[in-house]
This record gives sequence, structure tokens and C-alpha cells, in this order.
Amino acid sequence: MTVTGTWRPARLVARHAQTATARTLVLDTPNWPGHLPGQHIDVRLTGEDGYQAVRSYSLAAPTTEDRLELGIQPVPRGEVSPYLADDLPLGAQVEITGPLGGWFVWRPGDAAAVLLVAGGSGIVPLMAMVRAHQAAKSTTPFHLVYSVRSPDQAWYQKELASGSGPLTVDVLYSRQAPSGNGRPAGRIRADDLPAPARPDLAPGPQCFVCGPTPFVEHVSDVLVAKGHLPGHIRTERFG
Repeated sequence: MTVTGTWRPARLVARHAQTATARTLVLDTPNWPGHLPGQHIDVRLTGEDGYQAVRSYSLAAPTTEDRLELGIQPVPRGEVSPYLADDLPLGAQVEITGPLGGWFVWRPGDAAAVLLVAGGSGIVPLMAMVRAHQAAKSTTPFHLVYSVRSPDQAWYQKELASGSGPLTVDVLYSRQAPSGNGRPAGRIRADDLPAPARPDLAPGPQCFVCGPTPFVEHVSDVLVAKGHLPGHIRTERFG
């Protein structure tokens, strides 16, 4: 689903902390047309002098009436993200357009197994897929590999810790691992990711990778080296 070119009002109704700096924003958006898990929107702010700034943000949850959930990781000295994360008052209005993007999406009717690989705040659009998978009571195998610098940098900790059924969650640490963790801290390695199923047994999995550009490029290379087909790897990057 892609609707572009129309700016509509959205009102901030809730803000939740994910980490010391990262925030979830909940926007009330009348007459929202709906979106697919993995899509994003553009947010536009207009100053009193008429100056405008536009930034793209991923949607963190599937469509729920007229409420949208965004994930915001402030960029140091950024023009927009620090303001949205901490200073935009509750009840304030912004403008949004979307949903945007039709490639990096998962549809609940898809039958192929899914491998999600997130780096830091790259978890946001993948969380929309996880939540849509659970809401649909899908039996499609879902495997999330989530890499963060340290335990205090992980988003959605309680929600992901309760994963069960066809959802498998592995949290990896690149800089500082918690005490007693069996895997030493470090970037994702080949043995952190599953190999594809044998072609004579099942196709796939469909891989979705999201995070900073160096992370996405590294993970994509590791997946291909593990035998995943490039056509089965979809990427979303930032920074």
C-alpha cells in the first residue's frame, strides 16, 4: 500500500522511552489509509518563519485505526530528531505523508520463513513485522537477530523477551555483553546467522536487514556467504 503526495495533520498523543535517548511517538492521524509492516512516513515541521524540515521515520506497528507508532533515535546535533524525541509537546501537531515504500515490507499472507536482522534502531520497521505476524497468529517461522552495542541500548526489551511459538529472538551485543552471556561482544559473524534451508526442502527464508549502512552491507555479505540468495535479501539503511 503506497499513498504519496498528500500531507495530512497528525497530533502527538503519547511518548514512551525505549532507551536513555530513543523514543516511541504515538500519533493520532484521522482518516489514515493504512500501511504495510516495514513502510515509513515523512514528517514535516514548519517553523514560525515558514522554514520547513522533512525527515523519514519508520512505522513500528501495523495499522491500528488512526494511531501511528514511530521510533525516533535522536541524531547528535540533529535539526529534527532531538526535537521530536524530547521537545515536541503532547497535543502538538505535525504534518505527515505516506505510507511510503513497497519493497521492504512483509505481508501476513506470505508463507516463506522470515529472517529479520536489525542493528540498533533498525529494529523499528522489523518490529512492525513481528507485531503483524503475532496479530495475524501466523504460523510462518520468524527469526529475529537483533544486534545492539550494549544491553541498555536494546529497544522493546520486555516485548521481545516474551516472544514464543514461531518467533525466535536472538539478541547480540557488539560492544558490551551482559555478565554470563555465552557470546563475546563483537559484530555479527557467520555463526550468528542461520544458513538457508536446503532447496529440496523449502525455499527461503526471506531476509530483511535494517540498520546503519555499514551494518547492512556487512550483514548482507555474511548472508550471501552463508548461501542466501541475493534476491531473498531486502535491505533498509540509514545514516
